[in-house]
Amino acid sequence: MADSLSLSPTMGGMSETHRRVLLAKPRGYCAGVDRAVQAVEIALVRFGAPVYVRKQIVHNTHVVNELEKRGAVFVEETDEVPEGGVVVFSAHGIPPEVRAAAGERGLRAIDATCPLVTKVHNEARRFAASDYDILLIGHQGHEEVVGTMGEAPSRVRLVDGPDGAAGVAVRDPSKVVWLSQTTLSVDETVQTVATLRERFPQMIDPPSDDICYATQNRQAAVKVIARESDVVIVVGSPNSSNSVRLVEVARDCGAGAAYLVDDAGEVDARWLAAASTVGVTSGASVPEELVDGVLAKLAKLGFGDVEEVEAVKERMAFQLPRELRKR
Repeated sequence: MADSLSLSPTMGGMSETHRRVLLAKPRGYCAGVDRAVQAVEIALVRFGAPVYVRKQIVHNTHVVNELEKRGAVFVEETDEVPEGGVVVFSAHGIPPEVRAAAGERGLRAIDATCPLVTKVHNEARRFAASDYDILLIGHQGHEEVVGTMGEAPSRVRLVDGPDGAAGVAVRDPSKVVWLSQTTLSVDETVQTVATLRERFPQMIDPPSDDICYATQNRQAAVKVIARESDVVIVVGSPNSSNSVRLVEVARDCGAGAAYLVDDAGEVDARWLAAASTVGVTSGASVPEELVDGVLAKLAKLGFGDVEEVEAVKERMAFQLPRELRKR
């Protein structure tokens, strides 16, 4: 498959009615997800089943089901783990009280929190220690937001999008900083920050961009294919924030329609009846075999010509959690 950033409806001499697929790159697993899934897999080999996992290790139905088949047991809280058991904390991060509770129960804890989420936690603690009010841009109830707010509950104010900026209150407008959930829409976050800055002109930025590289890269890639696509299909689970954002970005950037599917079985042929170009991408917690399944389904529906469109080079990798590194 050829990489390209310059697309046109008549590429390669093909007519506008030629049925093709534009496959976004990068897509699928990011370094943080890969690290978290590996953490559970290695823990199962090293300690044997069952290995308990607090919350979904990543937000993908198929990944969770596969790990369950291998002996992972997913629980909501650490009090469901037998004393002395092995527990893995998910990629989305945890509030400090969860870590403390695991220690009190004598659990062998493996922290698979994405390092980029850990960075946001560290920023929250540092700014809280300097007596700043922290405006956390994110979605109410998301596990990552719950974890970050837990680092400094008396200092963090949640801001859920531009509309949420109007009602937020701070103690001192000269000591305000914004942080964000790592999986948000880049464009919406920019809008939210701009709205907040109108109210708090002295608000400072975090020392580095909180939205993770993978979220930004996948959104950049879907923007490229969306403007040439009649339909964009995003592979990902409904509870995956970054996957849902990809659907929104595709619609905002020119796709005729955009749909989220967990797997090929959810692709509806009626979506494609009038389409000549279908864009395909996947969220950061989606294994590539699910994308392959969607491509196979599209081929059966007449979309067998697949062109990979690379928007950004991606080479990020993270070390395993320290509890699993070879000594």
